[in-house]
Amino acid sequence: MLDKVDVLIIGSGASGAAVAWSLADTKMRILCLEQGDWVKPTDYPTNGRNWEARLFSDFAINPNRRARETDYPINDANSPVKVVNFNGVGGSTIMYTAHYPRLHPSDFRVKTLDGVAEDWPVDYQTLEPYFAENDRMMGVAGLAGDPAYPLHHPPMPPLPLGKSGQRFGKALNSLGWHWWPSDSAIATVEYDGRAPCINLGHCTPGCAQGAKASTDITYWPAAIRAGVELRTRARVREITTDETGMATGAIYYDAEGQEHFQPAEMVIVACNGVGTPRLLLNSVSGRFPNGIANSSGLVGKNLMFHPFALTYGYVDEPLDGNHGPPLNLWSQEFYETDRSRGFVRGYTLQLHRGTGSIVEAITSTAAGRLPWGEDHHKVYRSLLNRRLAMSTITEDLPEEHNRVTLDPVLKDSNGIPAPKIDYTIGENTRKMMEHGIARSKEILTAAGATGFGVEAPIMNGGWHLMGTARMGTDPERSVVNEWGRSHDVKNLFIVDGSIWVTSGGVNPTSTIQALALYIADNIKQRLANATLFD
Repeated sequence: MLDKVDVLIIGSGASGAAVAWSLADTKMRILCLEQGDWVKPTDYPTNGRNWEARLFSDFAINPNRRARETDYPINDANSPVKVVNFNGVGGSTIMYTAHYPRLHPSDFRVKTLDGVAEDWPVDYQTLEPYFAENDRMMGVAGLAGDPAYPLHHPPMPPLPLGKSGQRFGKALNSLGWHWWPSDSAIATVEYDGRAPCINLGHCTPGCAQGAKASTDITYWPAAIRAGVELRTRARVREITTDETGMATGAIYYDAEGQEHFQPAEMVIVACNGVGTPRLLLNSVSGRFPNGIANSSGLVGKNLMFHPFALTYGYVDEPLDGNHGPPLNLWSQEFYETDRSRGFVRGYTLQLHRGTGSIVEAITSTAAGRLPWGEDHHKVYRSLLNRRLAMSTITEDLPEEHNRVTLDPVLKDSNGIPAPKIDYTIGENTRKMMEHGIARSKEILTAAGATGFGVEAPIMNGGWHLMGTARMGTDPERSVVNEWGRSHDVKNLFIVDGSIWVTSGGVNPTSTIQALALYIADNIKQRLANATLFD
């Protein structure tokens, strides 16, 4: 048996890295188990000219297509939105766009304001210092003064507008609608040993430059220097408990498939909104026959995705193409509830640069815009680097029938049951998408674009995984309490997006990490006064 640790963290992504770093100053023995491996910057696709082709193979965003040895399969056949994640040190921050909005104050009070879902047991003001701390650690670029938010000061200047941003800004000005340079976890100047962005191309296949703030180059170096151990190629099968119902550690498989038991005084789960319920549901015992921490029956339920609608068109001159980060502006004109629109809550409009040459050719051929024959090159030249696109990121309200369960047949390479997704888009979200598509076409028209195309929802758009082990004060209506501790197991904590009560209408990484730092701070305070497990 391995030596017992004080804290066992499962997962090294956005939240696992943040909680490891924060707890390191306690000088406890902290171990993180990660089923993936370190990814070398020299292996990222943007080092080579075939980077777009690798988006469809070993760096595909969909794990079922990517099918690395460190990935696990996901049965998402019963969902119009396919799960997107990445297993490795840094988790999905390796593959995300680094678009970095915070939840709005109103997002924590949807029951009070709009009579839907539930209010969060925490609020924006409580999390504000943790947002700021996380901005410093990750290195966020942005412009202070956005009227859509309480005032905050990103530590770096914003990403440049570029030709696409200037077009969008002028179009939105002509309509009188809100827009602002987005907060992005991308270095625009030298920052904490990281060189600034040099516009290599799209950020999702990993940033070889190191300008994009993935946690393998932000939180983890600091956490490891402080004494945290990170053990890779360690795929956890289940969390174990004793006769009193306390967590005792975890059983995992190493790279050779050998089984190990890692004992621990405290277990923190950071496996994302799909991986976490999968692990909890697979941790079955006599005391927890339906999965650990699941007395409420809510583990795996209330899955929220943020269904995306992509709307795009083409202008009459070359713009930025794929040069530079893909997202550099947002509009939150339609974020807060206006019941005259026919739905509650709202959405963010994310304003995109274009695509690369191969993706443009593939998508335009599939859509019938790019013909074969004598006009092929002429039409292609009228499309390449001329695309303007907008995505509508919709608030997804929690519904119990949207859920993660264990597949009875499909298993990963170690024989652990794969997650099964059952998900449908709610009527409120569908109306919101339709509204966002219509507004997007108005903006694109004002920007001089024609030849519109729409994808709604984006099939491989399940990169925001939330709500499957939500927090709350009522043990019958939540899985963890207001500071991330399981209601059922007093030494088990969850820090990832699964604890979200509602989804908001923005990318979740900034808020996930702020919550992880908040939970770590609560753990430290209760350790200090000996009330952690009371």
